[in-house]
Amino acid sequence: MSNDAEAPADRDPEAIREMVRERYGRIASGGRDGSDEAGVDAADDECCDGDGVADGCCDGDAAATGSERLGYDADDVAAVADGADLGLGCGNPKAFAEMTPGETVLDLGSGAGFDCFLAAREVGTEGRVIGVDMTPEMVSKARANAERNDAGNVEFRLGEISHLPVADATVDVVISNCVVNLAPEKRAVFDDAYRVLKPGGRVAVSDVVQTAPFPDDVERDPDSLTGCVAGAATVGALESMLDGAGFEAIEITPKDDSTEFISEWDADRDLGDYLVSAAIEARKPTDGA
Repeated sequence: MSNDAEAPADRDPEAIREMVRERYGRIASGGRDGSDEAGVDAADDECCDGDGVADGCCDGDAAATGSERLGYDADDVAAVADGADLGLGCGNPKAFAEMTPGETVLDLGSGAGFDCFLAAREVGTEGRVIGVDMTPEMVSKARANAERNDAGNVEFRLGEISHLPVADATVDVVISNCVVNLAPEKRAVFDDAYRVLKPGGRVAVSDVVQTAPFPDDVERDPDSLTGCVAGAATVGALESMLDGAGFEAIEITPKDDSTEFISEWDADRDLGDYLVSAAIEARKPTDGA
């Protein structure tokens, strides 16, 4: 994989986006809620494509532990109506985003809305939450979930996270959960996040980072690209991209215990040998334009 973790030279970025869009469109249309009742086997979990293998961005034991395994607590899970938690993350951005009442939050790749609804509770009725997702089926599902959760301060927009449908300097904090790795042009994602943030605004992203070179068959596998594996960047590459976009106070903190669930994402190999979930934090300078 190239050292900047952008799309391989022989892969069209738009083709990658289309593969991602198709995969998560299927999940939105027929996927099982990742927090479903105990006793549901991973082989029956549509989030895992029904093949009995827990793909990346998907909890291999979704039924028994769900999002609590990713760092959420029972109160978080109970606070959101069924249907929003698809078990697709690799961490909990709320745990370190330090959201406060009145802030505007932007969720990159908001899926069915789980993190948005949790953020809405943090910012209160005076705050605002915007979710952006490029999959029409996910946006439709999230909008229905907003009604189900009576989330009047949350809205969902169709768009790409590298070309955000959000005005300049209007957001206090950008969150995301295991989505930036799916973007074939990650530097553009961070450039646009910088654009929409207010001066002094911050990034709080949970995502996977690459800790060792992938085997060739993983790196070239379309399912690995769309399953939060082969698109992961190294810590050094992410630091370089964030710095190049203009961010400061960059901190990327690997979560070593995440290899416990990452190791279940592939039946043929231990992906914990190559990946770890991390908290990715950065800040736009107070004098940033």
